[in-house]
Amino acid sequence: MKAMKFIAVFVALSLSMSAMCQTTAQLKAKQAKSVLKEKASKDARKEAKKMEKEGWKVSPGALPLEKQLDRAYMYALDIDEDMNQLYLLGEGKSVAGNYDAARMQATELARLEIARSISTEATSLIDNMVGNKQLDNEEAASMTTMLSESKTITSQKLGRVVVAVEAYRELPNKNREVLVRLAAKASDIKEIAKNAIREEMEKRGKQMSEKTMEMLNKK
Repeated sequence: MKAMKFIAVFVALSLSMSAMCQTTAQLKAKQAKSVLKEKASKDARKEAKKMEKEGWKVSPGALPLEKQLDRAYMYALDIDEDMNQLYLLGEGKSVAGNYDAARMQATELARLEIARSISTEATSLIDNMVGNKQLDNEEAASMTTMLSESKTITSQKLGRVVVAVEAYRELPNKNREVLVRLAAKASDIKEIAKNAIREEMEKRGKQMSEKTMEMLNKK
């Protein structure tokens, strides 16, 4: 009898979970349809029209170009209550004999562009450290140079990035040109910059002051 009750409860829970999953999937599908029905912004429609005249198009099944551009604008304009940007964008273009190769190269170029933002953020933090007398000007210049020269390394440390725009066009010589725009969280960029400074200071055997530690640990 107990075994039968257990089986009945298990079946009931399974059916309930299945219904919840279906409801969630249906909700997501409705939200996706709603996004597609919404009209893209005027700027996005204008840029999409210009790009389409230049031969740019999207892969089958992807969001329309104007919708992708609209999404990129939304990331670029997303700010917090202190008017700080929440996302940073990077763009890359590349030409290759096939789509996948061009896309891979374009994606890496976009990541490298975002990596430049990491160097900029790190430079700002280093300037603060000079102001706090944690570093002298010569050490600060050396660290800044090192960080600016390691964009490839920092780009590999980027966490999850969002592909905001992905488009391609076929060139007269049959090669494919791919354009990719990526969005990365500004908070992730700042954290990578802080970690890069921590690692470099450890390499140089520098002890961090309380002020510097507080600055690097601040969210």
